[in-house]
Amino acid sequence: MEITTDILKQLREKTGVSVMQCKKALEEAGGDIDKAEVILRKRSSSAAEKKGDREFGAGAVGTYVHGGEIGAMILLSCETDFVARNDEFPVLAREIAMQVAATDPKYLNEADIAPEAVTAAKAVFMEEVKDKPAEMQEKILEGKMASYFQDQVLMNQPYIKDDSKKVRDLITEASQKFGERVEITKFARFSAR
Repeated sequence: MEITTDILKQLREKTGVSVMQCKKALEEAGGDIDKAEVILRKRSSSAAEKKGDREFGAGAVGTYVHGGEIGAMILLSCETDFVARNDEFPVLAREIAMQVAATDPKYLNEADIAPEAVTAAKAVFMEEVKDKPAEMQEKILEGKMASYFQDQVLMNQPYIKDDSKKVRDLITEASQKFGERVEITKFARFSAR
């Protein structure tokens, strides 16, 4: 399949990744835009992992208020002022603040889940799986725990504007797009209700 400028432009608009990276992914995918998008996502994950130990030196505070009754604030951190001042960076921070306002997550990552909450949930779900075959109980329990905590962990939530992505994917894509480590370092939600 021929890689036209229209296909290249389409992939670039979908992913926000550089033209050269889009072209390479399209070549690798034989011109298939869906396969190229998967390739770019895979690459963005490994690129983000490589940048995982870099220090933060800048960032943006994103805020969102809904109807004067619910508000959220996040600190989206990055390595340099150059990225923090990029017009798209504060937009991403605001999008994530909107996510927090809409979904009211309790934790940023799985590691932040209180041990007491894990123990309590496990006790409830153990009761539910006790009648299942012994060899399946652990797997069913894992699934129930993951499902229960998914909506409570911000990074694992489906993105409210595109449920084919998780918030984690937005951060990974931002790291690839901006070429440096990007991370949500704090968030808070406020409600008058």
